Amino acid sequence: MTATASPKPVSFCPDVIVIGGGLHGCSAALHLSMRGVRVLVLEKDHVARHASGVNAGGVRQLGRHVAEVPLSVASMALWHGIRDLVDDDCGFESHGQIKVAETEAELETARARVADLNALGFTHEEVVGQEELRSLVPAIADHCVGALVSRGDGAAIPFRTTFAFRRKAIALGARFQEGGAVTRLVRQGGLWTVETADGGRFEAPVVVNAAGAWADRIAAQAGEPVPLEVIAPMLMITARVAPFIKPVVGATGRTLSFKQFPNGTVLIGGGLLGRAVRDENRTELDFSQVSVNARTVWDLFPCMRGATIVRSWAGIEARMPDDIPVIGPSGTEPDLYHSFGFSAHGFQLGPIVGRITADLITAGSTDLPIDPFRIGRFAA
Repeated sequence: MTATASPKPVSFCPDVIVIGGGLHGCSAALHLSMRGVRVLVLEKDHVARHASGVNAGGVRQLGRHVAEVPLSVASMALWHGIRDLVDDDCGFESHGQIKVAETEAELETARARVADLNALGFTHEEVVGQEELRSLVPAIADHCVGALVSRGDGAAIPFRTTFAFRRKAIALGARFQEGGAVTRLVRQGGLWTVETADGGRFEAPVVVNAAGAWADRIAAQAGEPVPLEVIAPMLMITARVAPFIKPVVGATGRTLSFKQFPNGTVLIGGGLLGRAVRDENRTELDFSQVSVNARTVWDLFPCMRGATIVRSWAGIEARMPDDIPVIGPSGTEPDLYHSFGFSAHGFQLGPIVGRITADLITAGSTDLPIDPFRIGRFAA
């Protein structure tokens, strides 16, 4: 059977319907297709339209919630072999990620963090002093006293990555239907029926809810509402400047994600929020918050004080109250699995969460600890 990009699946009978064509939906489709599962992905707009196409592209283990660390470490192994997985390097470069400490108190907090991780058996984070920080980031401001470092981390290009997963999934037989939002989800007689706004009606034994900022609406139809918050993390990019930095830099005591592309432009983000208008598919920037990020860069990188900001934007993302995602089976319905709520730091987890979802569907379990991410934690 020859796969096409957006066929009308008249004669295609999927084993699994994935709702959502972001990175996590595409990753689930790929990993399922690798196991011979017939997958149909339903995307209300187009693949990578929202957070998966416009995020900062950070591929980091650094600073993760402790519940996410085992998944992040496993995902990093996939990132370092990403070309083998999706036939594209996704623009992935591994020059490390660094969280700068501006005071001794911040550095001490970093040391405590490393000690806690080491006690759990994880050694990917380390604390470095001022001299080592200067060797890693020569342009850093003089007042910075050290940093928390994860040397295997890096960054990739989000839009390219999501489409690489999509292309490889299609090559393995997955189908994608774009341009119709899911309006109804119901299970009857051992089958899920999924209806879309453009008149589509699809059936499969299994459904994956990877609908991003709209995933709470899918979950509610299965009888498990969740307190999902719709957010709009902002980013800005500068005009080209001479190359001066390779690692991705954040800050221990401030909000920052800072990296330079090979063409000289510098991406500045870190999670400060604009306003998301979910039902209109748009975002509004909060320029008072954009200026906060600009001030941080001014303070930490004196060489950037003459740089010109050429563009700012925000994507639409889902955040959970505890800032960790929902991953795993439904608590109310059989053969429904969730993968959403990545709270503005889900990009790096994309490869492994797709594999976890495929594990659960094809084998009934996974070798990674996902109990902290169960949807039932919000039941009360």
